[in-house]
Amino acid sequence: MTGAEVAALDEAGLAAAAPEVAVFARAAPEDKIRLVAALQARGEIVAMTGDGVNDAPALKRADVGVAMGRGGTEAARQAAAMVLTDDNFASIVAAVREGRTVGDNIAKVIAWTLPTNIGEALCVVGAVLLGLSLPVSAAQLLWINTVTAVALGLTLAFEPAGRGVMARPPQRPDAPILPAATVRRMLLVGVLIAAIAFAGFEAALAAGEPVEQARTMAVNLIVGLEIAYLFTVRGAEERAFSPAPLAGTPAVWAGVGLVVLLQLAFTYAPPFQALFRTAPMGLLDWAMVLGAMGGFWAAMEAVKALGGRWRFAGRPGRSSMGGENGGERP
Repeated sequence: MTGAEVAALDEAGLAAAAPEVAVFARAAPEDKIRLVAALQARGEIVAMTGDGVNDAPALKRADVGVAMGRGGTEAARQAAAMVLTDDNFASIVAAVREGRTVGDNIAKVIAWTLPTNIGEALCVVGAVLLGLSLPVSAAQLLWINTVTAVALGLTLAFEPAGRGVMARPPQRPDAPILPAATVRRMLLVGVLIAAIAFAGFEAALAAGEPVEQARTMAVNLIVGLEIAYLFTVRGAEERAFSPAPLAGTPAVWAGVGLVVLLQLAFTYAPPFQALFRTAPMGLLDWAMVLGAMGGFWAAMEAVKALGGRWRFAGRPGRSSMGGENGGERP
């Protein structure tokens, strides 16, 4: 459709033509703005590319204005939200891929952090409400948060792009980062972490172990379960019981290795024992921790098998990169 044909259309006609026409040629600056507005009225997120002074108004009106860095005018670059320094349209696709990867990783960090914190809090709150001994002390709880949030949670920020990251429709702008189904799973994870840690603490007390050793067991159980859940979150969009997430990344294994070393120091190093009132654990105790980690991971994968792959992002919207099915097409 040519610019003259666009100019002849009223707003209703342009709204009907905008999603159907693939190429608009020789459009006037005011027609470019009308095209952007017509697509936005349909709920689309519009990216506008341009290099001239006459493109500046439409670049400003679009959700993402993209100007040419080499051949573009200063007016276009000032009006745009993004500048292509290489004037290569393929860079737009690369930017979308990077943006989707970052969005996925933010959702994973949140989806790991919140339920693990819920589990830690429930350990204390549950004990207080039931009038029982605290399974972890305040100092030990601070230790867990400090160690795991840094060494485990941040590793998810370095996750590579997932399979098919460009083959799915874009996320709707109004979609919640954590859907209701994800929130329910997070609550389930928090309750399970608290229940397992509390059970380990009470079992150690029932076996005649001192409270220091029972609390050491509870702390290591919580940290171990958080490690197991890290791999569940990594494989959120994989099929249930897929071995792929267990392969890890250098960042993940560095974080897990650091946590293991810190927990060994927390359990056996005399300065840590004096500061956090911990006691050494035997091989049977560690076997219980490892068994709980494996059982917890299997339980989470079973939940996934019953409910399908876990998507931490919101519902998808219409695709602007290849149609309703989200096919990759720059």
